[in-house]
Amino acid sequence: MDLVSAFGLGSAAGLNAYVPMLALGLLARFTDAVTLPPEWSWLTDTWLLTIVGVLALVEFIADKVPAVDSINDTIQSLVRPASGGIVFASALGSDPQVATDSATAFSGGRWVLFAVGAVVALIVHLMKSTARPVANVSSAGLAAPVLSLGEDVTSVALSLMAIFAPIIALVLVVAAVGFFIWLLRRGARLAPDRRQDRGAA
Repeated sequence: MDLVSAFGLGSAAGLNAYVPMLALGLLARFTDAVTLPPEWSWLTDTWLLTIVGVLALVEFIADKVPAVDSINDTIQSLVRPASGGIVFASALGSDPQVATDSATAFSGGRWVLFAVGAVVALIVHLMKSTARPVANVSSAGLAAPVLSLGEDVTSVALSLMAIFAPIIALVLVVAAVGFFIWLLRRGARLAPDRRQDRGAA
């Protein structure tokens, strides 16, 4: 996998911490589509995959409930960047040229890769967690399950495309960022109207 694949997986982790880890682990364990370097082989461990799967199910449910989704986003502020760092570094770890260059250019090259992936996931996470309350307020909470399902589907699509069609994954990242920016701008436009309505009441 290359840098575009790593970027796509890191971005997917910003939406859902567990989906890209499951995608990498399951595909590496049961198919030839992903070959992880030895130091990342623990991602295919049965217990790890089981725990990550259970956590993915818990987040899938919690993220659909208004107010609970904001609490979940707060908790995930550490989990999603950590996951982004893991999938980013493990994806590039399978490319000997990238791994070697990073190790010679920086002290502890693997940590550099992890940090870059964590930042990528954190940026996507912050956009998601900022846009979600805006959508909840403007829709009286009705948007929460719809947006959450869309984020889950996007995370799955991003993870798979990052592995099998990296360029498409890059397009999906740009589209997702554009959508979150649109949500934030829409919320900013609606805020004065809501304040005027309360003042008139």
